[in-house]
Amino acid sequence: MNTRQLFLQHVGQTSEAPLALHIVKAEGSKLWDADGKEYIDLIGGISVCNVGHRHPAVVEAIKKQADEYLHIMVYGELVESPQVNYAKALIKHLPKTLNSVFYTASGAEATEAAMKLAKRYTGRTQIVSFKNSYHGSTQGALSIMGSEYWQQAYRPLLPDILQLEYNNFDCLFQITERTSCVIAETIQAEAGVNPPQDGWLTALRNRCNETGTLLVLDEIQCGFGRNGSLWAFEQFNVVPDILLLGKALGGGMPLGALVADKKLMDAFSSNPVLGHINTFGGHPVSCAAGLAAFEVLLNDKIIEAVHNKQQLFINNLQHPAIKKISSVGLMMAVHFENFEQNKKIIDGCIAAGVFTDWFLFASNAFRIVPPLNISNEEIIKACEIIKASI
Repeated sequence: MNTRQLFLQHVGQTSEAPLALHIVKAEGSKLWDADGKEYIDLIGGISVCNVGHRHPAVVEAIKKQADEYLHIMVYGELVESPQVNYAKALIKHLPKTLNSVFYTASGAEATEAAMKLAKRYTGRTQIVSFKNSYHGSTQGALSIMGSEYWQQAYRPLLPDILQLEYNNFDCLFQITERTSCVIAETIQAEAGVNPPQDGWLTALRNRCNETGTLLVLDEIQCGFGRNGSLWAFEQFNVVPDILLLGKALGGGMPLGALVADKKLMDAFSSNPVLGHINTFGGHPVSCAAGLAAFEVLLNDKIIEAVHNKQQLFINNLQHPAIKKISSVGLMMAVHFENFEQNKKIIDGCIAAGVFTDWFLFASNAFRIVPPLNISNEEIIKACEIIKASI
């Protein structure tokens, strides 16, 4: 059997009809398959490869760390310089109350850890999340996912979860002194790029303050410049109690984290001791790669060009079949009449050399979340292929 057949036979599948593209090389904003076909990558690993695939600085950092050591011990017990150096760099660019980084192996695990930390710190049990939200697929994260379609097959899930309408001011009174935390995406990604209305995040922050509830903002997809600022919450003048990071955090390597004030984070260290532990969280190679990517993001002034590239996509995607383009920076959703039309267009794009997909809660829209350093020429070419596919 060839590699594709072996993939279908022996690798666990997530759908009945996976794309099954056999990618053998990735560089910058391009992918190449086993037949030598080139693709412009408009997915970027779903907001993972913000500085492009295999950036030379990231590859060099991986090689350097691999020469020193790989895994040593479960996270949190030993001083590992890559973890310390990356935490220091992150905190330098965060508000002063976000000063302690707890590393995990993924964004979903960061969600799980935040849920535990909120319960432990507040002594409360209720968790509030929002409809059409996505925070990961593990059992706890699934419990706060905003869609019954994905939840129904796995019930019973965690108890004492309350789901509200994102952007609804009137429902915020349901956050009470029973609520340990509210978990929200700063910008809802899988809903088809749904930003908060003017003043809504401020109202949410104020209600959390009134009730002693922790505000957890999930920037696993929208962090690291994706929306045109280093952190999306900066655009709304709101600071969370806990920040969730993942995807681009590792520069292409697996890594997640939650960031909070140290007095809050210290709740993990006693009663019980080892309040949250993991084996591969903060893997030294992932931290070295992540720090290298973070420095490239800042030093190469990649974020400053995001809004211009957003506008370049919009200007070159004018077509009567497109119902709307919802976007914040280079997190974009191109909406069509229905899923069937969208799927045909996606298939056409892939066949013509543009790699994209659809959203979990907006199946009539396709995703544009490319590496942030995608070139203007690649943007224009991708748009021409998209319009031809339509």
